[in-house]
Amino acid sequence: MGKGTFVVNNTWTLLATNLSPAWNDYIQSGIQKPSQATVQEINEAESNTNLIQLSKGELSTEIFPIDTMKLIMRRVSEKMEPFGYEDPKGFLPLRQSLSSYLRANGIHASPSSILIVSGALQALQLISVGLLPRGSTVLLEKPSYLYSLRVFQSVGMKLIGLPIDEYGLLPNSLSLSSKKLRGRAILYTIPCFHNPAGILMSEKRRQEILHGCEKEQLPIIEDDIYRELWIDELPPPPLKAMDRHGHVLYLGSLSKTLSPGLRIGWIVGPEPVIKRLADIKMQTDYGSSSLSQRVAAEWLASGLYQQHLESVRELLKIRRAVALEALETYLSDIATWDIPKGGFFIWLKILPKLSMRDFYVKALSKGILLNPGNIYAQEANRYLRLSFAYATLKDLKNGIYQINQIIRELAKG
Repeated sequence: MGKGTFVVNNTWTLLATNLSPAWNDYIQSGIQKPSQATVQEINEAESNTNLIQLSKGELSTEIFPIDTMKLIMRRVSEKMEPFGYEDPKGFLPLRQSLSSYLRANGIHASPSSILIVSGALQALQLISVGLLPRGSTVLLEKPSYLYSLRVFQSVGMKLIGLPIDEYGLLPNSLSLSSKKLRGRAILYTIPCFHNPAGILMSEKRRQEILHGCEKEQLPIIEDDIYRELWIDELPPPPLKAMDRHGHVLYLGSLSKTLSPGLRIGWIVGPEPVIKRLADIKMQTDYGSSSLSQRVAAEWLASGLYQQHLESVRELLKIRRAVALEALETYLSDIATWDIPKGGFFIWLKILPKLSMRDFYVKALSKGILLNPGNIYAQEANRYLRLSFAYATLKDLKNGIYQINQIIRELAKG
Protein backbone atom coordinates (compact mmCIF):
# COMPACT_ATOMS: atom_id res chain seq x y z
CA MET A 1 0.00 0.00 0.00
CA GLY A 2 1.39 3.40 -0.93
CA LYS A 3 2.04 6.20 1.49
CA GLY A 4 -1.10 8.08 2.36
CA THR A 5 -3.44 5.36 1.10
CA PHE A 6 -6.70 5.27 3.08
CA VAL A 7 -8.73 2.06 3.35
CA VAL A 8 -12.39 2.36 4.30
CA ASN A 9 -13.46 -0.43 6.66
CA ASN A 10 -16.57 -2.41 5.79
CA THR A 11 -18.42 -1.25 8.90
CA TRP A 12 -21.58 0.66 9.75
CA THR A 13 -19.55 3.89 9.71
CA LEU A 14 -19.39 3.46 5.96
CA LEU A 15 -23.17 3.67 5.75
CA ALA A 16 -23.13 7.14 7.28
CA THR A 17 -20.96 8.72 4.56
CA ASN A 18 -22.51 10.85 1.84
CA LEU A 19 -20.62 9.12 -0.97
CA SER A 20 -21.85 5.58 -0.36
CA PRO A 21 -25.19 4.17 -1.60
CA ALA A 22 -28.13 4.56 0.77
CA TRP A 23 -27.57 1.06 2.12
CA ASN A 24 -29.88 1.59 5.09
CA ASP A 25 -32.76 2.18 2.68
CA TYR A 26 -31.86 -1.00 0.80
CA ILE A 27 -31.66 -2.96 4.06
CA GLN A 28 -35.04 -1.76 5.27
CA SER A 29 -36.79 -2.38 1.95
CA GLY A 30 -35.52 -5.92 1.27
CA ILE A 31 -38.14 -8.57 0.49
CA GLN A 32 -37.02 -10.93 3.28
CA LYS A 33 -38.39 -9.60 6.55
CA PRO A 34 -35.96 -9.41 9.49
CA SER A 35 -36.29 -11.69 12.48
CA GLN A 36 -37.79 -10.28 15.64
CA ALA A 37 -35.23 -8.27 17.61
CA THR A 38 -35.20 -10.83 20.43
CA VAL A 39 -34.69 -13.69 17.97
CA GLN A 40 -31.73 -11.85 16.43
CA GLU A 41 -30.25 -11.35 19.89
CA ILE A 42 -30.67 -15.05 20.69
CA ASN A 43 -29.08 -16.11 17.40
CA GLU A 44 -26.05 -13.92 18.08
CA ALA A 45 -25.73 -15.04 21.71
CA GLU A 46 -25.89 -18.77 20.96
CA SER A 47 -22.23 -18.74 19.91
CA ASN A 48 -21.19 -17.32 23.29
CA THR A 49 -19.65 -20.25 25.16
CA ASN A 50 -19.69 -18.31 28.44
CA LEU A 51 -23.48 -18.47 28.63
CA ILE A 52 -25.60 -21.28 30.06
CA GLN A 53 -27.41 -22.32 26.90
CA LEU A 54 -30.98 -23.18 27.84
CA SER A 55 -32.19 -21.89 24.47
CA LYS A 56 -30.43 -24.21 22.04
CA GLY A 57 -32.52 -26.68 20.11
CA GLU A 58 -29.66 -29.04 19.42
CA LEU A 59 -27.84 -31.91 21.06
CA SER A 60 -25.03 -31.23 23.50
CA THR A 61 -21.49 -31.54 22.24
CA GLU A 62 -21.17 -34.21 24.95
CA ILE A 63 -23.65 -36.34 22.98
CA PHE A 64 -22.06 -35.80 19.58
CA PRO A 65 -20.57 -39.16 18.42
CA ILE A 66 -17.15 -37.84 17.49
CA ASP A 67 -15.43 -41.23 17.17
CA THR A 68 -18.18 -42.67 14.99
CA MET A 69 -18.22 -39.55 12.85
CA LYS A 70 -14.46 -39.91 12.29
CA LEU A 71 -15.02 -43.53 11.25
CA ILE A 72 -17.76 -42.49 8.82
CA MET A 73 -15.57 -39.74 7.38
CA ARG A 74 -12.72 -42.22 6.85
CA ARG A 75 -15.04 -44.59 5.01
CA VAL A 76 -16.30 -41.76 2.83
CA SER A 77 -12.77 -40.55 2.11
CA GLU A 78 -11.71 -44.05 1.04
CA LYS A 79 -14.34 -43.89 -1.70
CA MET A 80 -13.55 -40.27 -2.52
CA GLU A 81 -13.95 -39.12 -6.10
CA PRO A 82 -14.15 -35.68 -7.71
CA PHE A 83 -17.40 -33.99 -6.68
CA GLY A 84 -19.60 -32.62 -9.41
CA TYR A 85 -23.10 -31.25 -9.19
CA GLU A 86 -25.52 -33.85 -7.89
CA ASP A 87 -28.82 -34.95 -9.38
CA PRO A 88 -31.35 -32.13 -8.77
CA LYS A 89 -33.12 -34.33 -6.21
CA GLY A 90 -29.89 -35.19 -4.40
CA PHE A 91 -27.31 -37.98 -4.11
CA LEU A 92 -29.08 -41.15 -5.27
CA PRO A 93 -27.54 -43.56 -2.69
CA LEU A 94 -28.71 -41.21 0.08
CA ARG A 95 -32.24 -41.12 -1.32
CA GLN A 96 -32.19 -44.92 -1.61
CA SER A 97 -31.08 -45.24 2.02
CA LEU A 98 -33.78 -42.79 3.09
CA SER A 99 -36.39 -44.76 1.18
CA SER A 100 -35.49 -47.85 3.23
CA TYR A 101 -35.24 -45.88 6.47
CA LEU A 102 -38.65 -44.26 6.00
CA ARG A 103 -40.27 -47.62 5.33
CA ALA A 104 -39.62 -48.56 8.97
CA ASN A 105 -41.92 -45.67 9.94
CA GLY A 106 -44.64 -46.78 7.55
CA ILE A 107 -43.77 -44.30 4.80
CA HIS A 108 -43.44 -45.89 1.38
CA ALA A 109 -41.48 -43.42 -0.72
CA SER A 110 -39.44 -44.18 -3.82
CA PRO A 111 -36.10 -42.37 -4.20
CA SER A 112 -37.68 -40.26 -6.94
CA SER A 113 -40.24 -38.89 -4.46
CA ILE A 114 -37.51 -37.67 -2.07
CA LEU A 115 -35.69 -34.33 -2.33
CA ILE A 116 -32.51 -33.70 -0.33
CA VAL A 117 -32.41 -30.20 1.16
CA SER A 118 -30.04 -28.24 3.37
CA GLY A 119 -32.12 -28.70 6.50
CA ALA A 120 -35.87 -28.54 7.12
CA LEU A 121 -35.80 -24.74 7.08
CA GLN A 122 -34.77 -24.77 3.44
CA ALA A 123 -37.64 -27.15 2.77
CA LEU A 124 -40.05 -24.53 4.11
CA GLN A 125 -38.42 -21.83 2.01
CA LEU A 126 -38.75 -23.93 -1.15
CA ILE A 127 -42.40 -24.70 -0.41
CA SER A 128 -43.15 -21.04 0.30
CA VAL A 129 -41.96 -19.89 -3.13
CA GLY A 130 -42.66 -23.03 -5.15
CA LEU A 131 -46.17 -24.12 -4.27
CA LEU A 132 -48.14 -21.24 -2.77
CA PRO A 133 -49.39 -18.05 -4.45
CA ARG A 134 -48.86 -14.67 -2.83
CA GLY A 135 -51.62 -13.99 -0.35
CA SER A 136 -51.93 -17.61 0.74
CA THR A 137 -52.57 -18.60 4.34
CA VAL A 138 -50.51 -20.97 6.47
CA LEU A 139 -52.52 -22.63 9.23
CA LEU A 140 -50.43 -23.82 12.17
CA GLU A 141 -50.46 -24.63 15.85
CA LYS A 142 -50.30 -21.69 18.20
CA PRO A 143 -47.73 -21.31 19.65
CA SER A 144 -45.31 -22.45 16.95
CA TYR A 145 -41.65 -22.29 16.05
CA LEU A 146 -42.75 -20.89 12.69
CA TYR A 147 -43.81 -17.63 14.37
CA SER A 148 -40.16 -17.00 15.28
CA LEU A 149 -39.25 -17.03 11.58
CA ARG A 150 -40.31 -14.87 8.63
CA VAL A 151 -40.24 -17.53 5.91
CA PHE A 152 -43.84 -17.33 4.75
CA GLN A 153 -44.57 -13.72 5.71
CA SER A 154 -41.66 -12.52 3.57
CA VAL A 155 -43.35 -13.84 0.42
CA GLY A 156 -46.68 -12.22 1.17
CA MET A 157 -48.43 -14.93 3.18
CA LYS A 158 -50.20 -14.74 6.49
CA LEU A 159 -50.17 -17.12 9.43
CA ILE A 160 -53.32 -18.18 11.27
CA GLY A 161 -52.69 -19.87 14.59
CA LEU A 162 -54.98 -22.68 15.73
CA PRO A 163 -55.50 -23.83 19.34
CA ILE A 164 -53.91 -26.97 20.74
CA ASP A 165 -54.48 -29.17 23.76
CA GLU A 166 -52.44 -31.97 25.32
CA TYR A 167 -53.18 -34.21 22.32
CA GLY A 168 -52.21 -31.69 19.65
CA LEU A 169 -54.05 -29.51 17.16
CA LEU A 170 -57.83 -29.26 17.67
CA PRO A 171 -59.57 -30.68 14.57
CA ASN A 172 -62.66 -28.47 14.87
CA SER A 173 -60.59 -25.30 14.66
CA LEU A 174 -58.92 -26.63 11.53
CA SER A 175 -62.26 -27.22 9.81
CA LEU A 176 -63.64 -23.79 10.69
CA SER A 177 -60.49 -22.00 9.51
CA SER A 178 -59.98 -23.88 6.25
CA LYS A 179 -63.50 -23.66 4.77
CA LYS A 180 -62.97 -20.16 3.34
CA LEU A 181 -59.37 -20.76 2.24
CA ARG A 182 -59.59 -23.72 -0.14
CA GLY A 183 -56.86 -23.53 -2.79
CA ARG A 184 -55.10 -20.71 -0.96
CA ALA A 185 -53.92 -22.41 2.20
CA ILE A 186 -51.73 -25.13 3.68
CA LEU A 187 -51.43 -26.64 7.17
CA TYR A 188 -48.05 -26.70 8.91
CA THR A 189 -47.79 -29.03 11.91
CA ILE A 190 -45.13 -30.47 14.22
CA PRO A 191 -46.88 -33.61 15.53
CA CYS A 192 -43.92 -35.12 17.41
CA PHE A 193 -42.56 -33.25 20.44
CA HIS A 194 -43.80 -29.91 19.23
CA ASN A 195 -41.54 -26.88 19.21
CA PRO A 196 -41.99 -25.11 21.60
CA ALA A 197 -44.86 -26.82 23.45
CA GLY A 198 -43.33 -30.33 23.55
CA ILE A 199 -46.68 -32.02 22.78
CA LEU A 200 -46.89 -35.44 21.14
CA MET A 201 -49.98 -35.59 18.91
CA SER A 202 -52.05 -38.71 19.62
CA GLU A 203 -52.79 -41.27 16.92
CA LYS A 204 -56.51 -40.53 17.07
CA ARG A 205 -55.85 -36.82 16.65
CA ARG A 206 -53.58 -37.49 13.68
CA GLN A 207 -56.33 -39.50 12.00
CA GLU A 208 -58.83 -36.70 12.65
CA ILE A 209 -56.49 -34.04 11.27
CA LEU A 210 -55.71 -36.03 8.14
CA HIS A 211 -59.38 -36.84 7.54
CA GLY A 212 -60.32 -33.18 7.98
CA CYS A 213 -57.63 -32.02 5.57
CA GLU A 214 -58.69 -34.59 2.98
CA LYS A 215 -62.28 -33.42 3.30
CA GLU A 216 -61.28 -29.77 2.86
CA GLN A 217 -58.64 -30.57 0.19
CA LEU A 218 -56.09 -28.86 2.40
CA PRO A 219 -52.45 -29.97 1.93
CA ILE A 220 -50.26 -30.62 4.96
CA ILE A 221 -46.62 -29.91 5.77
CA GLU A 222 -45.64 -32.47 8.41
CA ASP A 223 -42.44 -31.30 10.11
CA ASP A 224 -41.22 -34.49 11.78
CA ILE A 225 -37.64 -33.58 12.63
CA TYR A 226 -38.02 -34.54 16.31
CA ARG A 227 -39.64 -37.93 15.73
CA GLU A 228 -36.59 -40.08 16.54
CA LEU A 229 -36.01 -38.25 19.82
CA TRP A 230 -38.67 -40.19 21.70
CA ILE A 231 -37.85 -41.06 25.31
CA ASP A 232 -40.77 -43.01 26.77
CA GLU A 233 -42.30 -44.89 23.85
CA LEU A 234 -42.37 -44.98 20.06
CA PRO A 235 -44.60 -42.19 18.69
CA PRO A 236 -47.73 -42.93 16.65
CA PRO A 237 -47.25 -43.36 12.89
CA PRO A 238 -46.55 -40.17 10.94
CA LEU A 239 -49.42 -38.48 9.12
CA LYS A 240 -47.53 -39.37 5.95
CA ALA A 241 -47.78 -43.07 6.82
CA MET A 242 -51.57 -42.72 6.96
CA ASP A 243 -51.74 -40.60 3.80
CA ARG A 244 -53.35 -42.45 0.88
CA HIS A 245 -54.12 -39.50 -1.38
CA GLY A 246 -50.90 -37.47 -1.48
CA HIS A 247 -52.01 -34.76 0.95
CA VAL A 248 -48.84 -34.71 3.07
CA LEU A 249 -45.43 -33.20 2.38
CA TYR A 250 -43.15 -34.87 4.91
CA LEU A 251 -40.04 -33.12 6.28
CA GLY A 252 -37.17 -34.89 8.04
CA SER A 253 -33.64 -33.92 9.04
CA LEU A 254 -30.40 -35.02 10.66
CA SER A 255 -29.94 -31.62 12.31
CA LYS A 256 -31.64 -32.51 15.60
CA THR A 257 -30.63 -36.16 15.83
CA LEU A 258 -27.03 -36.05 14.62
CA SER A 259 -25.45 -32.76 13.56
CA PRO A 260 -26.92 -29.41 12.47
CA GLY A 261 -23.63 -28.68 10.73
CA LEU A 262 -24.24 -31.41 8.15
CA ARG A 263 -27.18 -29.36 6.80
CA ILE A 264 -29.01 -32.44 5.55
CA GLY A 265 -32.78 -32.76 5.46
CA TRP A 266 -35.39 -34.15 3.09
CA ILE A 267 -38.86 -33.63 1.68
CA VAL A 268 -41.11 -36.55 0.75
CA GLY A 269 -44.05 -35.84 -1.53
CA PRO A 270 -45.77 -36.54 -4.84
CA GLU A 271 -43.22 -36.74 -7.66
CA PRO A 272 -44.54 -33.68 -9.57
CA VAL A 273 -44.18 -31.62 -6.38
CA ILE A 274 -40.67 -32.95 -5.73
CA LYS A 275 -39.68 -32.18 -9.32
CA ARG A 276 -40.94 -28.60 -8.94
CA LEU A 277 -39.13 -28.06 -5.64
CA ALA A 278 -35.94 -29.67 -6.99
CA ASP A 279 -35.92 -27.16 -9.84
CA ILE A 280 -36.23 -24.26 -7.39
CA LYS A 281 -33.47 -25.70 -5.22
CA MET A 282 -31.18 -25.88 -8.25
CA GLN A 283 -31.94 -22.23 -8.93
CA THR A 284 -31.15 -21.46 -5.29
CA ASP A 285 -27.90 -23.31 -4.54
CA TYR A 286 -27.39 -26.04 -7.17
CA GLY A 287 -27.72 -28.75 -4.58
CA SER A 288 -26.74 -29.54 -1.00
CA SER A 289 -23.14 -30.35 -0.10
CA SER A 290 -21.92 -33.47 -1.91
CA LEU A 291 -19.68 -34.36 1.02
CA SER A 292 -22.47 -33.99 3.59
CA GLN A 293 -24.79 -36.12 1.46
CA ARG A 294 -22.21 -38.90 1.27
CA VAL A 295 -21.60 -38.75 5.00
CA ALA A 296 -25.34 -38.95 5.66
CA ALA A 297 -25.71 -41.87 3.25
CA GLU A 298 -22.94 -43.78 5.05
CA TRP A 299 -24.54 -43.16 8.45
CA LEU A 300 -27.84 -44.59 7.25
CA ALA A 301 -26.53 -47.48 5.15
CA SER A 302 -24.10 -48.70 7.84
CA GLY A 303 -26.73 -49.07 10.57
CA LEU A 304 -24.66 -46.80 12.82
CA TYR A 305 -27.35 -44.11 12.77
CA GLN A 306 -29.86 -46.37 14.54
CA GLN A 307 -27.24 -47.30 17.14
CA HIS A 308 -26.54 -43.62 17.69
CA LEU A 309 -30.25 -42.88 18.17
CA GLU A 310 -30.51 -45.48 20.92
CA SER A 311 -27.69 -43.75 22.78
CA VAL A 312 -29.24 -40.32 22.25
CA ARG A 313 -32.56 -41.44 23.74
CA GLU A 314 -30.89 -42.78 26.87
CA LEU A 315 -28.93 -39.56 27.36
CA LEU A 316 -31.98 -37.37 26.75
CA LYS A 317 -33.87 -39.40 29.35
CA ILE A 318 -31.17 -38.60 31.92
CA ARG A 319 -31.18 -34.92 30.98
CA ARG A 320 -34.95 -34.68 31.17
CA ALA A 321 -34.90 -36.26 34.64
CA VAL A 322 -32.30 -33.75 35.85
CA ALA A 323 -34.32 -30.83 34.48
CA LEU A 324 -37.60 -32.07 35.97
CA GLU A 325 -36.02 -32.65 39.38
CA ALA A 326 -34.58 -29.13 39.40
CA LEU A 327 -37.90 -27.64 38.30
CA GLU A 328 -39.75 -29.51 41.04
CA THR A 329 -37.20 -28.37 43.62
CA TYR A 330 -37.07 -24.69 42.71
CA LEU A 331 -40.15 -23.73 40.69
CA SER A 332 -43.05 -25.94 41.79
CA ASP A 333 -44.86 -23.02 43.47
CA ILE A 334 -44.25 -20.41 40.75
CA ALA A 335 -44.53 -22.33 37.47
CA THR A 336 -46.33 -25.24 35.83
CA TRP A 337 -45.24 -27.61 33.11
CA ASP A 338 -46.06 -30.91 31.43
CA ILE A 339 -43.55 -33.73 31.15
CA PRO A 340 -42.46 -34.08 27.51
CA LYS A 341 -42.35 -37.62 26.16
CA GLY A 342 -39.41 -36.77 23.94
CA GLY A 343 -37.69 -33.97 22.07
CA PHE A 344 -35.63 -31.19 23.63
CA PHE A 345 -38.06 -28.81 25.30
CA ILE A 346 -40.10 -28.15 28.42
CA TRP A 347 -42.79 -25.50 27.94
CA LEU A 348 -42.83 -23.61 31.22
CA LYS A 349 -45.73 -21.40 32.32
CA ILE A 350 -44.70 -18.69 34.78
CA LEU A 351 -47.46 -18.06 37.35
CA PRO A 352 -46.46 -14.59 38.62
CA LYS A 353 -47.32 -11.90 36.10
CA LEU A 354 -44.14 -10.31 34.80
CA SER A 355 -42.61 -8.94 31.61
CA MET A 356 -41.00 -11.71 29.58
CA ARG A 357 -38.74 -9.12 27.98
CA ASP A 358 -37.51 -8.06 31.42
CA PHE A 359 -37.11 -11.71 32.34
CA TYR A 360 -35.11 -12.46 29.19
CA VAL A 361 -32.82 -9.44 29.68
CA LYS A 362 -32.29 -10.21 33.38
CA ALA A 363 -31.45 -13.85 32.64
CA LEU A 364 -28.99 -12.83 29.94
CA SER A 365 -27.29 -10.42 32.34
CA LYS A 366 -26.79 -13.38 34.69
CA GLY A 367 -25.26 -15.50 31.94
CA ILE A 368 -28.35 -17.54 31.00
CA LEU A 369 -29.76 -17.67 27.48
CA LEU A 370 -33.31 -18.91 27.01
CA ASN A 371 -36.26 -18.38 24.70
CA PRO A 372 -39.21 -16.32 25.96
CA GLY A 373 -42.55 -17.71 24.86
CA ASN A 374 -43.72 -14.55 23.10
CA ILE A 375 -41.38 -15.17 20.15
CA TYR A 376 -43.60 -18.17 19.35
CA ALA A 377 -46.93 -16.35 19.88
CA GLN A 378 -47.69 -12.94 21.32
CA GLU A 379 -50.21 -14.54 23.66
CA ALA A 380 -47.52 -16.80 25.15
CA ASN A 381 -46.11 -13.96 27.21
CA ARG A 382 -46.11 -15.97 30.42
CA TYR A 383 -44.21 -18.91 28.99
CA LEU A 384 -40.62 -19.81 28.27
CA ARG A 385 -39.10 -22.66 26.30
CA LEU A 386 -36.49 -24.51 28.31
CA SER A 387 -34.08 -26.80 26.45
CA PHE A 388 -32.60 -29.70 28.40
CA ALA A 389 -30.63 -31.02 25.41
CA TYR A 390 -27.57 -28.79 25.17
CA ALA A 391 -26.24 -27.43 28.48
CA THR A 392 -24.08 -29.57 30.73
CA LEU A 393 -25.97 -31.23 33.57
CA LYS A 394 -24.32 -28.88 36.05
CA ASP A 395 -25.30 -25.83 34.00
CA LEU A 396 -28.80 -27.20 33.52
CA LYS A 397 -29.37 -27.43 37.27
CA ASN A 398 -27.70 -24.09 37.95
CA GLY A 399 -29.62 -22.39 35.16
CA ILE A 400 -32.97 -23.57 36.52
CA TYR A 401 -31.98 -22.38 40.00
CA GLN A 402 -31.15 -18.96 38.54
CA ILE A 403 -34.49 -18.87 36.69
CA ASN A 404 -36.20 -19.42 40.04
CA GLN A 405 -34.26 -16.52 41.57
CA ILE A 406 -35.04 -14.18 38.68
CA ILE A 407 -38.78 -14.94 38.70
CA ARG A 408 -39.03 -14.29 42.43
CA GLU A 409 -37.02 -11.09 42.15
CA LEU A 410 -39.11 -9.70 39.28
CA ALA A 411 -42.38 -10.77 40.90
CA LYS A 412 -41.58 -8.56 43.89
CA GLY A 413 -41.43 -5.59 41.53
